[in-house]
Amino acid sequence: MSAPRVLVLRALGLGDLLTAVPALRALRRAYPGHRLVLAAPETLRPAVTATGTVDELLPTTAPLREVPTHIPWTGPPPALAVDLHGCGPESAAPLRALRPGALLAYADASGPAWDEGEHERARWCRLLTWHGIPADPTDFRIPPPTAPSPAPGAVILHPGADAAARRWPPDRFATVGAALHQAGHRVVVTGSGTETALTRQVAQDAGLPDDTALADIPFPTLTALVASARAVVVGDTGIAHLATALGTPSVVLFGPVSPALWGPPQLPHHRTLWHPDNPSLPHPGNPHATTPDPFLLRITPPEVLTALDTATLSNSAPHPH
Repeated sequence: MSAPRVLVLRALGLGDLLTAVPALRALRRAYPGHRLVLAAPETLRPAVTATGTVDELLPTTAPLREVPTHIPWTGPPPALAVDLHGCGPESAAPLRALRPGALLAYADASGPAWDEGEHERARWCRLLTWHGIPADPTDFRIPPPTAPSPAPGAVILHPGADAAARRWPPDRFATVGAALHQAGHRVVVTGSGTETALTRQVAQDAGLPDDTALADIPFPTLTALVASARAVVVGDTGIAHLATALGTPSVVLFGPVSPALWGPPQLPHHRTLWHPDNPSLPHPGNPHATTPDPFLLRITPPEVLTALDTATLSNSAPHPH
């Protein structure tokens, strides 16, 4: 007889997956005899494997970051379904349609109240804890990769982001890259498959060698690169969460959304830069804007270089793993 299954919905991006690792680990501990199935996009399969948190990826499809209207589940209903996707009825509905033995969701009347200002890692752990499943939001580290890094000890600049509102200007990344290169640091520029031109532009404008623009590299290679990096400079996007998960020093640039919601843990090797008019607001800017957020533009290259120096570059050796 096959093991009962727990189904978790988290059909979003890389950063969303990594911030859910503590909750996924809690479910694994709570249901050791169950098969843990994660409903998420097929593109995340290498990242899901790297977390080591689930038994199976159930691919889902939906445009952009919308909620899947259908989950391709087969066989008996899940023993438990968990909505780690959102707080509304839209994400709970496809799980309810599978008639699970139990459903844990913010949209369910039996669950806790949604807190708009809560950090993403803590939010999902609180949902589970409410239902008697102990979950630790600090349990976010993932195992280091076994693959070798293509650039050990490099400082990674990652200028891209899905939303234009979270993209610090390329010329500012180039200014940071040029200063690091002139100071003798190895620098590489990373990006997705659609950001090849962007990575090349930043590398060229920074005066870096041609082979330092590393766009669209396989996820295991990217993970190895980040794991062995001296530091990562990145906007509020998935690579920032990968640095957090691997313990790599980072400087993360925030604009429309507070680091209190999506930032790295408050540890000495992580720095967040953010200059809103009202820091108490979780969303002071427009995360869907088609141009860089005005608060993001208040961050300067000298400020980033100072943050890098205090985070890790004052140490002559790459960070230990």
